[in-house]
Amino acid sequence: MPRMIFVNLPVADVERATAFYTALGFEKNAMFSNEQASSMTWSDSIAVMLLSHPFYATFTNKQIIDARQQSGMLLALSFDDRAAVDAFTQAALAAGGRELHDPEDHGFMYSRAFEDPDGHGWGPFHMDMAAAEQAMAHQPAAG
Repeated sequence: MPRMIFVNLPVADVERATAFYTALGFEKNAMFSNEQASSMTWSDSIAVMLLSHPFYATFTNKQIIDARQQSGMLLALSFDDRAAVDAFTQAALAAGGRELHDPEDHGFMYSRAFEDPDGHGWGPFHMDMAAAEQAMAHQPAAG
């Protein structure tokens, strides 16, 4: 089995969350989905599990945070170019997401930020690795 990551997110409404992530281009994997959870595939190695609060609670004894009020994580996805970053963000906003701040352009990296309807933060970005290497070569060494 290849190495994969499954991001598990507690959601208030599985159906609404599934519609949101479908609008962003994720594909629902019906084999691992039911009324309690939707398995949403991003790539061959990345899946997002949208879990109802009661189902999510079976995996932890900790209190489930309200991600609209507290931050537990920020998730970043890389894209091939700036236009893809913008298109992904626009799809999120059109599907009910909320933009968190203006686009950020650092020359070698371009990013946006939004949250889904449950408040989970996403940061789509594009990085020009050649430009990043040049920019970092001029930084003082850490330590």
